[in-house]
Order: sequence, then C-alpha cells, then structure tokens
Amino acid sequence: MDRSDLELVMAIRGRGSLAGAAAALDVVPSVVTKRLAALELRLGQRLFERTTRRLSATAEGEAVCQHAKALLDGFAALENELGERQSELGGTVRLVGTFGFGRRWLGPALADFNQRHPGLEIQLMLAETLPDLGAEGFDGGIWLWAPQHRRAGDWVTRRIARNQRVLAASPDYLARRGTPADVAALASHDCLVVRENSDGNEREFALWTLRHARDGTTARVRVRGPLSSNSGEMARDWCLAGRGIMLRSLWDIAPRLASGELVRVLPQFAMPDADIQWVAPWRPKTPRRVRLLIDFLVERFRGEPWKQLSS
Repeated sequence: MDRSDLELVMAIRGRGSLAGAAAALDVVPSVVTKRLAALELRLGQRLFERTTRRLSATAEGEAVCQHAKALLDGFAALENELGERQSELGGTVRLVGTFGFGRRWLGPALADFNQRHPGLEIQLMLAETLPDLGAEGFDGGIWLWAPQHRRAGDWVTRRIARNQRVLAASPDYLARRGTPADVAALASHDCLVVRENSDGNEREFALWTLRHARDGTTARVRVRGPLSSNSGEMARDWCLAGRGIMLRSLWDIAPRLASGELVRVLPQFAMPDADIQWVAPWRPKTPRRVRLLIDFLVERFRGEPWKQLSS
C-alpha cells in the first residue's frame, strides 16, 4: 500500500460513499471504484460492505483505516517538521537566567544556537531573582527550580536537565574540623549560607533539606556559620579557602571536585528540587523560535555535561 491507498480508504470511511470519497479526493467516482476494487484484490480482503445507501468498513477495513490514520498523521508531522527546518528563524527571544548557570553553561549554549540561526536575535538577562516574566516581556527563563509560589496553571515548565546541589568542603577544612558523620552533625560546623535566587528569609536559607540518594528519605538541619552571602560564587570561593561547608550545584563545582580542591561531604545526600527548568507564562501558542530553542537546550544538557567534569 502507498500513501494514495491510505488516503483512499480514509476518504471512503469518512464520507461513507464512493461519490463522497471521489469529491474529497477531487476525482470522478469511477476512479474511486476502480482503485478500491484493485486494492481489495491486492490485499485479498473485502474492506467495505456496500449497500444501496452507504458503505461501511468491515473488520479488516477498520483495521486498515486505523493504521492508515496513524501513518498519514506521521506523514503530516514529518512534512511540517521539514517545512519548519527549511525556513529561516527570525525575530527576538528574550530570556532570563541565573548568574552562575547563565555565565557558565547557558551563555555558550545560546551562542551556539544563534550560530545555527543567525537571523534570530537572543536577549539574555542574568538576575538573582525571577522577575515577572509576562509583565516584563520575557519569553521564558532558565531557572534552577520551578517557582513554587505561583499557581501551576499560570506557568509552563519543562525540565532542561537534572541537577543536584551537593555538600562540599575543602580538604583543609575537613582536616581541621573533621568530616560530619551524619546530617545532624552539620549543625556544629561552619556552613556557608547562600541567599540567592529566592524571596525567602534568612532562616529559610539556613534550613537545609537533604534527600538520601538510595532510599529517598529526607533530613533537615538548621545550619549556621560566620560567613553568608547572596552570591553563590562568593560562597564557593570561601569554601575553596577552607572557611566552611557549602551546598552548591554540581554544574558549578564539578571541576573542583575532579581536581581535589573540593571534597563531597555526606555524598549519599543531595538537596532536592534543584533541577534546571524552563519556566514561562502560559500562552495559547508558543512561537516556533522558542520551541526550537527549548528543544535545543534539552538536547544540549541531556547528558548533564558537568558530571563528566567531576569524574
């Protein structure tokens, strides 16, 4: 069977008569009659029962129609995709991202996407807090967790990549202060609290919720220390200098772990809800340039390239 055969059986079933199918296919009825007879002869199956008023599909004909619909839908989807790929992207995409991930990973990815589509203008703003995307005219944001304070129906989210925030310290700090044996022991250590990418208060930032990788149980501990900042990069620098234990994303510290400058603390634990997300206000139709960019980022970060740096 070829595509014209599939279109033929779908037209007959849809219109319920040979004359109706002929009109749908823009041919004379005799052509439909001959093509259907030839198809049934080739298949060795009767596909439609003919009455004086209407044709109805046999069980075999219904099976053929079901497969025909799926195949024709596939043809249409493929043609649409190829058509979109042939046309050059244009227009502007306005994005917001966090400072650290934006500089380290998102910026280079956007430059590569723009090289593929030079007619597209990409505007990236880096911020510490997620702005009102709709009110400020952003197409979306690349954020380290989905905003929980918004109603789910108001937002479109898609995970760009998995990510973990892990505990780390310098070998010098651990040599001086010892390695925590469990989560509760973190309360007696100097911990570097980061107050970024959220609207929470100081007490919320200092309450660390950690999930066990194997059994999924969670443990909470309120930490403290003489140093805190709204900059995760500053906390990372303090950690490298041996000033305490920090909770930081793998995408940021993977090279430091690989070099031995930092060591995982309680490696069986990580902070949940740290995945890298696409967040955007809900809209009836997402522009093609935005859809293609999201797909590109998902593919770009599918393998979590920062994990390769930490191995």
